[in-house]
Amino acid sequence: MIVTQRLRPHVFRLPIEKIRAGYKSDIYFGRTKYILEKDGRRGRATMQLFQKHSSAVIVGTDQVLAILHVGAGRYRDRMRAQRLFERYLASEQRLYSSWLELPRLDWASYEPVAREVFEISRELSTLWEPAWQELQVDSLYDGEIATEYEPVMRITGEYAAFAHLETIYLGALTEGTKIATNTRDVVAAARGKPVIMFGARHQAQEGQAGSGYAAYIGGAMGVSTDEQGEWWGSKGLGTIPHALIAVYGGDTTLATLKFDEHINRSPEPVGHLTAPGTPEGHVNVTALVDFQNDVVNTSLGVAHALGGRLWGVRLDTSESMVDLAIVRELAEHQGRAQPEVRGVTPRLVELVREALDRGGYQHVKIVASGGFNAEKIRRFEELGVPVDVYGVGSALVHGTTFDHTADIVQVEGRDVAKVGREFIASERLHRVDWRTLVEESEPARPSA
Repeated sequence: MIVTQRLRPHVFRLPIEKIRAGYKSDIYFGRTKYILEKDGRRGRATMQLFQKHSSAVIVGTDQVLAILHVGAGRYRDRMRAQRLFERYLASEQRLYSSWLELPRLDWASYEPVAREVFEISRELSTLWEPAWQELQVDSLYDGEIATEYEPVMRITGEYAAFAHLETIYLGALTEGTKIATNTRDVVAAARGKPVIMFGARHQAQEGQAGSGYAAYIGGAMGVSTDEQGEWWGSKGLGTIPHALIAVYGGDTTLATLKFDEHINRSPEPVGHLTAPGTPEGHVNVTALVDFQNDVVNTSLGVAHALGGRLWGVRLDTSESMVDLAIVRELAEHQGRAQPEVRGVTPRLVELVREALDRGGYQHVKIVASGGFNAEKIRRFEELGVPVDVYGVGSALVHGTTFDHTADIVQVEGRDVAKVGREFIASERLHRVDWRTLVEESEPARPSA
């Protein structure tokens, strides 16, 4: 999916003070900026960004623009800004510690700490001279496909103004492109069947919003946390974890009935707990049916109890386990070879589908999760396995990396690229219109 309406910088809620101070950048970039400023080296340079894989789904360009918007520039008084930033870090830590004590704090105790962070941040902002408006940026859109070594973006401007940002903008492109490309491959393998991203537990929580957006650009129809859906206006999907079943004594049917009772039938508004695209107060009930390692009988039991209120069953059998339905079939047909018996197998899905159909539950859909990647999904589809939805986790956030590289290829219009790298002409890059991009994002600057 190509998105030509760029995300505005405010969407990313970037840690502005830390970005401007180089706190999140490789130290040598901060030192480079310092050297250039001290030496009065203000020449314009062209930085060219690329990656080395063919057919990569590029995601992260909008975040790079946001980083440039808040981070390109310089402090008028560098030493004063450095001292203020050190105070800012200490005050931020005190604020966080105070936040943990909020139940026991009154406003009079909390206000001085919060005010100190605000005042330091405000003073830092008055010292900052932004330079984003002086940068010329040409870039692909999120969702466009790039080949190996093709320019993804070019940034032209005074290099000292954005030298310290390379680490974080390359990180944004690398992470976003990896997840979007992995998702694209998984969605293609699924042949039009919905794919839900269950990747939140496979990465640090700080990356959820960006990962969810990248998966969406790659073609996922849903994500599992609200933050993963934040940038593109969605919410988390999902119903019952193994933990809920365990608390109800391992009774999947009881746990599913309680879910339906308290989520779909409660008179209280459930707010963000509702699923997108469903009436307020209603979530499509999908039972997780592998708790007892007997997905056929568990699926039938839940279907008997809920009838038409059951939307689907999710098979999540561990890849180290052989489900009892497969064990029974092996016992009945001794000597018949099974191509695979562990985890969610094609035959296990077929057995669930057959049992549900015989019981009159043709409406119940089957969601398959647990160890699925593009290769496994492709095999299931080639075999015609009756899966309706795939849930995919680690395969979207791990695997092949799509590292991006940045090189200065021109200084003052003169070619200066290192050996093996050179300016590459591209008619695919789109000129960024800063005025349109930031018109609703640029906050009023405080007076000095």
